[in-house]
Amino acid sequence: MSKYYISALYIYPVKSLGGISLQYAEVTNRGFAYDRRWLLVDESGRFITQRTHPQMALISVELREKSVEFKHKKINASFLINMEIVSKEKVEVVIWDDNVLANKVSAEADEWFSDMLNIKCRLVYMPDESLRPVDKKFAYDNEIVSFADAYPFLLIGQSSLNELNSRLPEKLPINRFRPNIVFTGGNPFDEDRIKSFSVGDISFYPVKPCARCVVTTIDQSSGVKNEEPLKTLSTYRKMNNKVLFGQNLLHRGKGLISVGDEIKIIEWK
Repeated sequence: MSKYYISALYIYPVKSLGGISLQYAEVTNRGFAYDRRWLLVDESGRFITQRTHPQMALISVELREKSVEFKHKKINASFLINMEIVSKEKVEVVIWDDNVLANKVSAEADEWFSDMLNIKCRLVYMPDESLRPVDKKFAYDNEIVSFADAYPFLLIGQSSLNELNSRLPEKLPINRFRPNIVFTGGNPFDEDRIKSFSVGDISFYPVKPCARCVVTTIDQSSGVKNEEPLKTLSTYRKMNNKVLFGQNLLHRGKGLISVGDEIKIIEWK
């Protein structure tokens, strides 16, 4: 029987900006610590992403001890926010069909991001008391989520990416798919067949395949759009008019998980 191991862990502190590769990550009640706790919104308070603003790919993110640093990949500009200082001013923001109460970060942050992205926008933070439920149709136990699209985690098998890359004229990196957990072992798309698995004392439940959007076609180092991988994926990974790649996860338990940890399959579908 094939063994499965975590090969990479990622967080995306600000939704749709650059990701951060980690050796270990803390599992909290709404996903990995710091994952998508910040969000950029337009003047009406609606969330913005690379779907409509591919230039967001050009802002990289780094975690410091008590701060987050942002850098623009093409111009010499950076900005630092202190994680411990959050404005008391609340604002209601809209992400998909959800209205969420968030904290404004600062006028300086709004100005920097508006300048970098050439759009009027604001940076907001999801405080602990803001509880955004996952889709009730898939919830087990009233789970909550950060500003991620809909679920606390996204799981992708390295074999699935390798198989896709074998069909593409140019190989693509995993960052096109913005996973939280990548694993090695087994066959392509084994993640679609797993009903539950554990890493240490934490249990995970793949509840829904991830429908992929135009963000997968944006080169994360240049912000340039192409037609791949959606063009190729749509030839063999399309169901009900949606292109599927990766599995959304719910979970039970908290604690640290690390690159190299074994993924133990509890039950297959």
